[in-house]
Amino acid sequence: MINNKRHHSLSVKIGNKLIGGNNPIIVQSMTDTDTANIEATFRQIVDLTEAGSEIVRITVNDEDAAKATPYIIEKLRGVGITTPIVGDFHYNGHTLLTKYPDCAKSLDKYRINPGNVGFGSKQDSQFQIMIEQAIKYDKPVRIGVNWGSLDQALITKLMDENNKKTVPLSDKQVLRDALIQSALVSAKRAEELGLASDRIVLSCKVSQVQDLVVVYQDLASKSNYALHLGLTEAGMGSKGMIASAAAMGILLQQGIGDTIRTSLTPEPGTSRTKEVVASMELLQTMGIRNFMPMITSCPGCGRTTSSYFRELAQNIGDYIIKQRAIWKEKYPGAEGINIAVMGCIVNGPGESKHSDIGISLPGSGESPSAPVYIEGKKFVTLKGDDIGAQFMRILEEYVANKYGA
Repeated sequence: MINNKRHHSLSVKIGNKLIGGNNPIIVQSMTDTDTANIEATFRQIVDLTEAGSEIVRITVNDEDAAKATPYIIEKLRGVGITTPIVGDFHYNGHTLLTKYPDCAKSLDKYRINPGNVGFGSKQDSQFQIMIEQAIKYDKPVRIGVNWGSLDQALITKLMDENNKKTVPLSDKQVLRDALIQSALVSAKRAEELGLASDRIVLSCKVSQVQDLVVVYQDLASKSNYALHLGLTEAGMGSKGMIASAAAMGILLQQGIGDTIRTSLTPEPGTSRTKEVVASMELLQTMGIRNFMPMITSCPGCGRTTSSYFRELAQNIGDYIIKQRAIWKEKYPGAEGINIAVMGCIVNGPGESKHSDIGISLPGSGESPSAPVYIEGKKFVTLKGDDIGAQFMRILEEYVANKYGA
């Protein structure tokens, strides 16, 4: 059962979105284009938004990127895309935000990494400048700590203190503590400078599942800031998705996390939008939010007929993706439909009855007929060479009848 008691976090307004508190858990993504390339970055944000991303982060790493940012956002708003855009700053954010006020004003949120906001005597002053810009333009800030770029002075200090203990902690435990301390101390400093606590989001990202779980459990117990959740550098393909789902799934089940990102390494030739789909499917399969109709399908065995049921499941999935935006506007509620596409009579009829609408295809040893079930009751038995096309028409009629005005 999902933990209905969410981590008691403050509600934060980011553009036209509210995160934290009792608001829905939001799906976030990040572009990988050169931000100075206005058209490419605009196009990718459009793609990510259309895929379902509700917040998009862009890199603002140099003057050309800072100059391009307001034009990208203006172009997005011009075509009706209101998705909040977050600026990701490292090393020189204090300079870019002050030198390019149009960039600072146009962004919906700033992301600051305490580990590289500045070094030595400059660290405090450069952090202060960024927070002051956030206050000036009324922007929320994500203080995002990452163990790949953790403040080395802080690590050294904590390691030295740990070595003096009678029973010292492991190096990994010290690193975890350093992550949390960096985030909380930075947040406290931001508040001292005048940034309200409900304008602060925290994240402490690591790349190992068990480390992420422990760090966020500790962070949630020590603060009520909104939390951005994600396994950093999760990896490519199935490894990245499985690791992210394992880590975030545990924490989401415990009510921890207000925004999430699945940080996948894109496979060559694949779309950046895969990370968005992975996050949406995680939330939906856990029963936390609905984004699009979900398909339940069997893995296949010696009883199923070659690849027919697999092709039908794929075709229905492709059809749903194409229809998703239309259904969302025309048929509110249809995103929660559960569709079953089963390959034979062993579990097919039963699974179909449990779904809103389902089809049990004939296996290799059964008669060439396919019963269709709607809301637990047998609706019709399909026969012939176009069973798939017949079922698609029934599906469209079901959606229109149940969710149409």
